[in-house]
Amino acid sequence: MSKNTEIKLVGQPIIKQVLNLIDRAGFNRLVAENNSDRYYKSFKCWPHFVTMMFGIFSRCDSMAEVCEGLRAMQGKLSHLGLEKSPAKSSAGDGLRNRDSVFFESLYYDLTKRYHSFLSDSRTCGLTIKDLFIVDSTTIRLFTDILKGVGRIKSTYAHRCKSINS
Repeated sequence: MSKNTEIKLVGQPIIKQVLNLIDRAGFNRLVAENNSDRYYKSFKCWPHFVTMMFGIFSRCDSMAEVCEGLRAMQGKLSHLGLEKSPAKSSAGDGLRNRDSVFFESLYYDLTKRYHSFLSDSRTCGLTIKDLFIVDSTTIRLFTDILKGVGRIKSTYAHRCKSINS
């Protein structure tokens, strides 16, 4: 029985599979066009992108958690195209200061490249002004405030049932 060589993704983490969908030559072209690595010596665009993707896939809540998670994976970082995990301060500075134009260009480049795989016509005429992104950390800030939402109605309904019985 021979080994099935058509299955190339077996054993690879999901983040590695997603990163493989990105054309590195196109990524580097966008970096050069937008001059995105100009002010960054140690936290270039690729480590920045991988750090953000790791944070998303790992459901991290803070930059410290992301950097600690990457540090825990130190032996596997070369598979993601990283030499070492970023320092928390470098990653924080990159997230605060790097111009978002590069990531906007990357987004449009990916939608153009994978247009045939995307559902229906949502990408036709799509502009960045139509894109609505909510940072998950913002939602976390309001969890204590929103704890009672939904419970008041159910408690009220329960009281009404007990009164009517």
